[in-house]
Amino acid sequence: MAGSYAGTVRILVVDAFTDRPFGGNPAGVCLLDRPVTDEWMQSVAAELKHSETAFVEPVEGDEAARATPAVDYRLRWFTPEVEVDLCGHATLATSHVLFERGEAGPIRFSTRSGVLTVTRDRSGAVGMDFPALPAQAAPAPDGLAAALGVTPVWTGRSRFDVVAVVDSEAAVRGLTPDLLALAAVEARGVIVTARADGGAPYDFVSRFFAPSQGIPEDPVTGSAHCVLGPYWAKELDRPDGAPLTGAQLSARGGTVAVTMRGDRIELAGRARTVLEGELRGV
Repeated sequence: MAGSYAGTVRILVVDAFTDRPFGGNPAGVCLLDRPVTDEWMQSVAAELKHSETAFVEPVEGDEAARATPAVDYRLRWFTPEVEVDLCGHATLATSHVLFERGEAGPIRFSTRSGVLTVTRDRSGAVGMDFPALPAQAAPAPDGLAAALGVTPVWTGRSRFDVVAVVDSEAAVRGLTPDLLALAAVEARGVIVTARADGGAPYDFVSRFFAPSQGIPEDPVTGSAHCVLGPYWAKELDRPDGAPLTGAQLSARGGTVAVTMRGDRIELAGRARTVLEGELRGV
C-alpha cells in the first residue's frame, strides 16, 4: 500500500518558465491540508510522470511562529523515482498557483534547501530567492565526451550536477546524447551550456539531462540556473544585480531570468495553469 489520503486532493498541472501553454516545463502541484507519507507522494509523482511534482502544505499557528525564519508552507519535490533537494520550475508552478488563489506574498517555503522566498511583480512574473550553487572546475567524468557526442571546453561540478561547457550554441542545440551512458555519471544530472549566439535575445543556452533520476531530458531546469548564473555572470562580466537571461533549448523550450545577489540568486519567470482537478480515494 502507498498510504492513503481520505477525501480528495486538489491537483494542478502548471507550465513553468513560459508565458504560453504547452511550453516551458510542466509540473504537478498537489495542495495538501495535512501531512502525508513519503510513499504516498512518491506514488503520486510516479502516476503523474512529470519531471517533478510539488507537494505543498500550509504551516500555521505556533509552528509557523517558531520557525526561524518564519515560513508559510512546507514544500517538497518528487521526480517519478526519487525526492530531490531543490527544484526551480516546480517552485515557480506552486507559487503561481498560490498567487492565483489570493496569496499576496512574499511566500516563504520550508524546503530541503532551506527557506525559499518568492514574490510576484505587477506584470505577473514570479521571482524566487534561491541559493547560488557555483560549480568548481573538475575533470570530466570518464566517458562524458563520448556520451554527449561533443568534447567540452570546460567541466566542473556543483553541489548536485556535472557542468559541461561547449564551444557554441549550435553544439548545445544539436546534442543527441547516449542517455544510458549519462545515467552512469555519478551526479544528479549533466548541464550542458554555451554562450548564446551574437544578437540572440538571451545571454547563454543550456540543456539538462538526468536519466539517473528518471528524467531523460528536463525541459527547463530552474535549479540548473543556480549553477549557470554564477558561471555566466563571471564569464560575461556581469556584476551583482545585473540581469542575465538563459534559454533552455529543449523541445518545449523556456527562459529563465537570472540575477546574482551575493551567495543568493534570483530566478524569475512566468507560468500558465493548463489543468486542474482532484485525486479521489487515494
